[in-house]
Amino acid sequence: MGGPELPRQQEPSLGLADVAQFYGWTSSIEDVITRMQDDKTGGVPIRTVKSFLSKIPSVVTGTDIVQWLMKNLNIEDPAEAIHMGSLIAAQGYIFPISDHVLTLKDDGTFYRFQAPYFWPSNCWEPENTDYAIYLCKRTMQNKARLELADYEAENLARLQRAFARKWEFIFMQAEAQVKIDRKKDKTERKILDSQERAFWDVHRPVPGCVNTTEMDIRKCRRMKNPQRVKKSVYGVTEDSQSQSPVHMPSQPARKTTKDDVRKQLYTHSFHLCIFSFLFSCYSLITYSDQYIDYDPFITPAEPSNPWINDDAVFWDLETSKEPSQHRVKRWGFSIDEVLKDPVGRDQFLRFLESEFSSENLRFWLAVQDLKKQPLQDVATRVEDIWQEFLAPGAQSAINLDSHSYEITSQNVKDPGRYTYEDAQEHIYKLMKSDSYARFLRSNAYQDLLLAKKKVSVGKDMLASLKGAHLQLHKGRTPGARAAC
Repeated sequence: MGGPELPRQQEPSLGLADVAQFYGWTSSIEDVITRMQDDKTGGVPIRTVKSFLSKIPSVVTGTDIVQWLMKNLNIEDPAEAIHMGSLIAAQGYIFPISDHVLTLKDDGTFYRFQAPYFWPSNCWEPENTDYAIYLCKRTMQNKARLELADYEAENLARLQRAFARKWEFIFMQAEAQVKIDRKKDKTERKILDSQERAFWDVHRPVPGCVNTTEMDIRKCRRMKNPQRVKKSVYGVTEDSQSQSPVHMPSQPARKTTKDDVRKQLYTHSFHLCIFSFLFSCYSLITYSDQYIDYDPFITPAEPSNPWINDDAVFWDLETSKEPSQHRVKRWGFSIDEVLKDPVGRDQFLRFLESEFSSENLRFWLAVQDLKKQPLQDVATRVEDIWQEFLAPGAQSAINLDSHSYEITSQNVKDPGRYTYEDAQEHIYKLMKSDSYARFLRSNAYQDLLLAKKKVSVGKDMLASLKGAHLQLHKGRTPGARAAC
């Protein structure tokens, strides 16, 4: 043994600073972790392991870590090296990828290094709102790989009850993080998911495991100063010490005053406004990316811009009953794009007629037409629509729920341009959720796209063949051209 024997103690009372000083390290434990990952100075070999059907990226074995500790820290007894590695793992600097138990084993178990972002030196005391966002995000991701354990599912249900009033905010933030994560590389996302899981294994450990943060001196100091603003994993900060629905506090909480409630409401409202603003910006960017090809200020009109020349082909294409592929593609954005395009409405109506459900669209169009009628014709038109679509034994009866039907029946007694507003909204939702989705998958819509592609390809091939023929004709002698 290159040094005095360490006490065999598994509780977190033995601090890492004491262990570092005991071995004469001039820097913190994190410098040792950095050296362990440095290939240039003989660090632990980090490699990608091929599994049966996939690859496991950026892992090391427990044996490699034990051997590195024995070699670089002058430890002769493997048991001491395992003890040292377990103390490091208990703080979350290294973690196993197969389970949630933060200990080091001298075998082929795969381990991964924690990202510096989650190191304990950041002095984070994560709130239960952070934990709720994490668990909620896990339920939205790959269930086969990130399925909640039983104790996590219980914690999620407990947190949902505790934060019932702001659960919508938590769900929205988790949903936004999932959208961002899906844009990342698959390998990178797998590594980050495991590192985030290890962070919570430290701060919300598996029942029965040692909680290394329970008696932390930093936590005790913050309990004496509850007004200190705490750093949060996901950017959510709270000014006051909140009761934990997962881990009950050891001391009774101070009675909440009106000022505390007012401050919490203001803070939560502010966070919700900020997130709503960011979500609106994201929606605007998504909308802009989707419609960029249809913005004449950004994408020039094809075949030519009628606003800057005398070519009227663009207007002819817009009024044509045979829409271009560019126009047909736009119908797939939303049902509104179909309904506001006359050709789109005709194609949609033909599809519904093939499914014997055209009465929904005809009712919707009739109500739209009613809103444009002169006032003296409104009452007659309201009665005609009622007899055609809603009266008992109507020829083209539509399917309304009882609530909408009752409201519409009362409105018909005092007819107006907006008598059928509730019924029209109900039919619109039916078409949007059912008929429109089937229309996009139908052969009628797909044929419109493919037909335009085939015509375009045929014209390109004809133009290329014609050009080749002209080039060949120019290269021949006059006699040969005459013979041709």
